[in-house]
Amino acid sequence: MTSGPYFSLVVLFVAALGFGLGPLGLAWLWAKYFAPPKPNPTKNSIYECGLVSRGDAWVQFRSAYYLYAIIFLVFDVEAVFLLPFAVAFSGLSAAACTAMLVFVLLLVEGLAWAWAKGVLTWS
Repeated sequence: MTSGPYFSLVVLFVAALGFGLGPLGLAWLWAKYFAPPKPNPTKNSIYECGLVSRGDAWVQFRSAYYLYAIIFLVFDVEAVFLLPFAVAFSGLSAAACTAMLVFVLLLVEGLAWAWAKGVLTWS
């Protein structure tokens, strides 16, 4: 039996789907047949840390934390792209090095923009 060039990718994709969806399906079947829901006032009550809730649950959250998270993700993705480039640096063409230089310069420009806007200042 001869297989196409993408046969192994399809097999790995199906295995990945099975690895992720299999336990979810088993948990759903277990919950449906072996642990039927038994709602009662105690189960449906609001519970947090063993204490009865008091007051409003809404808390004002500073949006600056989201900016820190986004900047972290940008530079985390940068590291993911730079690692394979650094490993294969000696075997790459000048065009690949130029493309990576443009990528890094765009990231530096984004960092400079964030710095100029005052996003990186902790207040």
